[in-house]
Amino acid sequence: MHDIRYIRDHPAAFDAAMSRRGLSGVSADVLALDERRRALIHAAETAQAEQNAASKQVGAAKASGDEAGFERLRALVAEKKADIARLQDEARAEDQALTDLLMGLPNLPHDDIPDGADEHDNVEIRRWGTPRAFDFAPVEHYQLPAARGLDFETAAKLSGARFVVLSGAMARLHRALAQFMLDLHTTEHGLTEMITPVLVRDAAMYGTNQLPKFAEDSYQTTNGWWLIPTSEVTLTNTVAGDVLDEAALPIRMTAHTQCFRSEAGSAGKDTAGMLRQHQFEKVEMVSITHPDTSLDEHARMTRCAETVLERLGLPYRTVVLCTGDMGFGARKTHDIEVWLPGQNTYREISSVSVCGDFQARRMNARFKPASGGKPEFVHTLNGSGLAVGRCLIAVLENGQQADGSVTLPEALGPWLGGKLTITAEGVMV
Repeated sequence: MHDIRYIRDHPAAFDAAMSRRGLSGVSADVLALDERRRALIHAAETAQAEQNAASKQVGAAKASGDEAGFERLRALVAEKKADIARLQDEARAEDQALTDLLMGLPNLPHDDIPDGADEHDNVEIRRWGTPRAFDFAPVEHYQLPAARGLDFETAAKLSGARFVVLSGAMARLHRALAQFMLDLHTTEHGLTEMITPVLVRDAAMYGTNQLPKFAEDSYQTTNGWWLIPTSEVTLTNTVAGDVLDEAALPIRMTAHTQCFRSEAGSAGKDTAGMLRQHQFEKVEMVSITHPDTSLDEHARMTRCAETVLERLGLPYRTVVLCTGDMGFGARKTHDIEVWLPGQNTYREISSVSVCGDFQARRMNARFKPASGGKPEFVHTLNGSGLAVGRCLIAVLENGQQADGSVTLPEALGPWLGGKLTITAEGVMV
């Protein structure tokens, strides 16, 4: 959410930033609502002062026997009371309209973000690893004989499309990947492991900008809870409403959770295999930082995610998203794309975003400066560290062999009992 005072003081700069997001003339609508709201508040305060003054005179008129004056003043008090109630109701309506408008506006992009319309305008900033040269035609993960533990038919029987049942070696590999990521982040990257709910209230979804704009992308229960699309929601909202000590920053957290997305608008896209699922697992990273250090933290979090892929020996590239491809709440985003030989392309496996104070304003999350002064809004960051299912896909496709087996990364040995091969029969040995 945006600071209305900034928009009042810098309407041209605000409009220039919004134009990079494809929106024009936004400040005029915002400031018109704000002016009406402030005028109504002022009118209500004026009416309140007039009511107070008349109320003081009522007693004096009664005491002096001025019945005509008494009745006139009493009627004026009643009139002002009705005016105050009406003006306050109208001010609340305008205030809600202003809040709704601000809630629906995306974050302002950082100055160094490339302008662009879509993913084709993203800018690659580095690559790691060389895609393996196969002496046979590599296939996609769901076509591998070793991956027979990926059962889409049973999942469809249970739940419909875009679900999968994992069994045997696939289930064990999936679990090992999540454990490997968590242990790496907690023992080497300094993140605190958390276990959080997957059901949240409206306020948590508003706090991390899933609501109101993206309601159709999430699932809601009949009693009003929302299933989280990512544990960014729960981890970030742990500081909602708090005033932290500056010394407590940064707060770095990680969690492995189930995630749920309706995939609205993705009909016909990535329908084969498990690239795009309604239910999936992710190891999430969230940082709560001082405003002065958030960009450095963004670079640090990106390296945390990249390190996962490097330890697994998976080639990747890192790109900075352009204004037209960046998420609603982000000021700057790095996408990390892993090489999938079955598709002969790089596919996103992590997005790491710095949100500035955009989410903190929605959550009212602040810190007390050590030097004194008024509380300031924290900055929030989030990123996948990594999407477990997509990492499983990458491990399978990059490790596939001509005989249908899969060779697994040595880094997973401690979590797999030293078994680093999945045979063409789907057995881990």
